[in-house]
Amino acid sequence: MSLGSFIRKQFIDILQWNEDRDGVLAWRHPMQDFEIQYGASLTVRESQMAVFVNEGKVADVFGPGMYKLTTQTLPILTYLKNWDKLFESPFKSDVIFFSTRLQLGRRWGTAQPVTLRDSEFGMVRLRAFGVYSYQIADPGKFYREISGTRDVYTVDDLEAQLRNMVVAAMTTALGSSKVPFLDIAGNQGLMSQSIAEQLAPVFDRYGVKLDNFTVENVSLPEELQKALDTRISMGMAGDLGKFTQYQTATSIPLAAQNESGIAGIGAGLAAGAALGQTMAQGLGVAQGQPQQPAQQPAQQQPQQPAAQPAQADPVQRLQQLKDLLDKGLITAADYDSAKAEVLKKLTS
Repeated sequence: MSLGSFIRKQFIDILQWNEDRDGVLAWRHPMQDFEIQYGASLTVRESQMAVFVNEGKVADVFGPGMYKLTTQTLPILTYLKNWDKLFESPFKSDVIFFSTRLQLGRRWGTAQPVTLRDSEFGMVRLRAFGVYSYQIADPGKFYREISGTRDVYTVDDLEAQLRNMVVAAMTTALGSSKVPFLDIAGNQGLMSQSIAEQLAPVFDRYGVKLDNFTVENVSLPEELQKALDTRISMGMAGDLGKFTQYQTATSIPLAAQNESGIAGIGAGLAAGAALGQTMAQGLGVAQGQPQQPAQQPAQQQPQQPAAQPAQADPVQRLQQLKDLLDKGLITAADYDSAKAEVLKKLTS
């Protein structure tokens, strides 16, 4: 080594990492044209770890604390370099700091719908979304398997790989759970736990510890959701009597918002009852029941007046409640509570 090269050579006597931004998982200390001074100070802060790499191999790993670098504090590096006990010269080595802080609120989701077999609907395509958190637990593994020789390795670099693992585990969990889609919402906690158990050993292989995993939402594509909505509507219409009551009950609050609207509800109730009877007769014919002769409706008329007062009672009750509210004899809370009771009887 020439005298000029020796003069230009610079020595490092303090090694530390002041994290100046979030999202950095690994940072290599600048070592070009530098050598580490024997007895230099190494400072590893809480939520950090430091790794010494010699000729591409992980040598010594340091947790939080302050260290004086000697042959005693660098046992593996001393062995690799064949240093004797009297070694006091500067040396070359790569030093990489790792952040062990929890990376919270990391989002995951299926870029494309996942096709699964559902016991209720057959083949369905599902989307899933959620959050997870993790931290570096073994910087040696992380260096060998993930970050390598990069000067800086960030959260975004890692999560491009983690998301694929998450989606694969989620697909396996959904496919093996045999839980119908309609029951998934009530089992998201168990599903999250199952996926976390599958992901934990996968993350550990790369020196990463999975701290928490949550499934926030599982949904169908838009076209399948519309088909499900149609099926639900058909199920509601299966009992024509309840379907008519449901339509009537939902129309009463709207009509009650204006004084003239409440007067027309009686006609609507009568029309709804007539429509229900007509459809019920039509269903009876379709099922093979004998159709009543055309001249017999007059014999059925005495039955209708008995049904009308029962249908009209809720309307009169709502009108009375509205009058009491307008006159200030009851409060709005009393009105809402009494109205809810009336509507509940209609829909029960």
